[in-house]
Amino acid sequence: MYWEIVDIVSRSIYVAGLATLTASTWSIPLGLILALRRFRGRYVLTSIFNSLIGFPTVLEGLILYLLLTRSGPLGWLNLLYTVNAIIIGQALLITPLIISFVIGAVESIDPKIKDAALTLGLSGWKANLVVISYSIRGIIASIMAGFNRAIGELGVALMLGGDIRFKTRVITTAIAFETGLGNWSFALILGFIFLLIISLITILTFIITGRIIARRVVF
Repeated sequence: MYWEIVDIVSRSIYVAGLATLTASTWSIPLGLILALRRFRGRYVLTSIFNSLIGFPTVLEGLILYLLLTRSGPLGWLNLLYTVNAIIIGQALLITPLIISFVIGAVESIDPKIKDAALTLGLSGWKANLVVISYSIRGIIASIMAGFNRAIGELGVALMLGGDIRFKTRVITTAIAFETGLGNWSFALILGFIFLLIISLITILTFIITGRIIARRVVF
């Protein structure tokens, strides 16, 4: 039982962490562009990403399942019922969440800060760096929110991973499975560990952001 818990928890952190890292590589830059640039269609794109935050995980799992199944257009990749499939699904799931959080973090900064930077003679991109430096806490919070969303997600992990023991089983699918079997003690242990992980990630994030703000460099 002990080693099975270690296996489930470590896989959950790995999958959610890699999904968050992957999603952040395109979500943060896109969020910054939408927040700092003014172009036609910007508000439409922002509204679309905001609405996709509540996209049902089961529906996304179904769509990706149909794409990745052997008879689907991406079946030749042989990703279905693998950890990589879960990572892809979770990365796509948390993308709109991270983008929306980044946009909110940047737009919450007083516009006078950028105006002051431009008045002091900084170029446009350096003035944007100043705004980003003031938004860093919110940006890191967006990453944390993405991780929490990924590790607590069930639909995608279940449909794309299949909850295969010692292969694709993660905390949420294990809790659902063990609860169905009536194994309450095992499910409660996993639930407690899940809450502990979320709490530790939250505390660590606030510590990191606090130190970054204390050492903030104005460009």
